[in-house]
Amino acid sequence: MTGEESRPGRKDVTKRYPLSSGTPCVNNKCVKCCIETRMPLSRSDIDRISRQGHRFKDFVVKRGRERRLKNSRGRCVFLSEDGCAIYPFRPEGCRFYPLVLNGDTTNAVIHDLCPHGREFEVGKDDVVNLTALYCKISNKSI
Repeated sequence: MTGEESRPGRKDVTKRYPLSSGTPCVNNKCVKCCIETRMPLSRSDIDRISRQGHRFKDFVVKRGRERRLKNSRGRCVFLSEDGCAIYPFRPEGCRFYPLVLNGDTTNAVIHDLCPHGREFEVGKDDVVNLTALYCKISNKSI
């Protein structure tokens, strides 16, 4: 935010986009969240990506019961020069990002790592769906 936008009485004029659109990321050619990703994967994410011809061992890191996107040289294995190579099939967590559950998992916030977070419009359904995804992946309830 610039000084002008943060002054009391001054309206934020940034256009906002639905969270699931990914529009701010695409418009700004931003891939910051794809660097050193630790994105958890659901069974449906793995199935959807596998149906595109990708082998489990090439994109999944297993740690106990947890499954995460694999990195190659510090970047998501699906990150290409043109952005996400599987964008229409990307994991659910990627679709929700930059909305994350903070440390106590009861409060959804825009991740401070995202330089374009204020360009997203977060709806109540986004928070409900992110919480449901967390429960599905972690086998916990909130």
